[in-house]
Amino acid sequence: MHPETLVVSSARPARQVDAPVNEPVHFTSTYVGWEPDAAGQRRLYGRMSNPTWDGPEQLLAALEGVPEPDELPALLFSSGMAAITAALHLAPNGGRVVAPQHAYQGGLSLLDSLQQTGRLDVERVDITDPAAVTAAVNGADRETGASAGPASILWLESPTNPMLEVADLAALTEAAHAAGALVVVDNTFATPLVQRPLELGADVVVHSVTKYLAGHSDVVMGAAVTADADLHHRLHAHRTLHGAIAGPMEAFLALRGMRTLALRLDRAQANAAELARRLEAARLEGSLPLAAVTYPGLPGHPQHELAAAQMHGGFGAVLTLVVAGADESASAAAADAVVQQVRHWLPGTSLGGVESLIERRRRFEGEPASVPAGLLRLSVGIEHVDDLWQDLASGLRAAAR
Repeated sequence: MHPETLVVSSARPARQVDAPVNEPVHFTSTYVGWEPDAAGQRRLYGRMSNPTWDGPEQLLAALEGVPEPDELPALLFSSGMAAITAALHLAPNGGRVVAPQHAYQGGLSLLDSLQQTGRLDVERVDITDPAAVTAAVNGADRETGASAGPASILWLESPTNPMLEVADLAALTEAAHAAGALVVVDNTFATPLVQRPLELGADVVVHSVTKYLAGHSDVVMGAAVTADADLHHRLHAHRTLHGAIAGPMEAFLALRGMRTLALRLDRAQANAAELARRLEAARLEGSLPLAAVTYPGLPGHPQHELAAAQMHGGFGAVLTLVVAGADESASAAAADAVVQQVRHWLPGTSLGGVESLIERRRRFEGEPASVPAGLLRLSVGIEHVDDLWQDLASGLRAAAR
């Protein structure tokens, strides 16, 4: 079944006369059970299971390529951060985690916190440098040759947030497995309609369901997906014991959002590709104050060929631009002025909704200093591309005056 059909037709109630088309919301904390056979009860308690979770969990597992999604469904979590936390808990106490130097800020902040408390040892690397990643997962210091021991987890994000670097998932996964490390991939930016890391060898995939999957900026939810029964059991146990569960109404809204994922993503990616093309042309001709335009779909992107081979059906719907300025401070001020000028682009720190969002990433104190101060991250929505272009171009021109 094609993904475009899968998102619409799967996870429906039984097909019978007078059955509802959509699975209803189940608001319950408790399920009927009989003693003494409580151990055989499937639902048992609301912290362990809810029928409203079943549909989105099975659908997401199927989209990510899990062979038996009914047996190993995705696991919904209360937020993307809850899913990230559960995945990181697969590492033992004191375990090493190799992570990108650029990635979702919440995930990097959590890694910093876990390192400060001694829970994990964290090493950040440039994930576009396979040799550096291989050395890191093997625990080798490339300058001294000293060994810190192999990594427990290689954490990957591709494309990265917000620098849009593309990692060679298959090659890096092979290197990590050779060192005995698990591989976790945050697939939020790409979605399973564009990229399926499990099929490239990853052990666990995490999502912020808040973003493209739910798609309407009205749900906070996360998910973890794996085709490994032991890892699934451990992630499920973490969710149950830590109480990191999704509410039934959020699960219902997430599934409803996933029904239109293919349509929304097609339109958003088409808009992003066209805007990236126009912005890059304007940068080259000097008609707009742009120092850089970054999008994996642009031929000039450093990992464009890798992205074209690894991502299918598009390059995502996030792009970045750096507003030109005499120095970092001037570039940041100009970028802030653009955000204040535009009207169709909403200032906001999320992405993946139907609306287009814009923000200057370095306004956050925890953003790495390697992110340019004047960098604007654009989450492209499904509006008409000409309206988005005119608004953005006008904002850039006004900021340059």
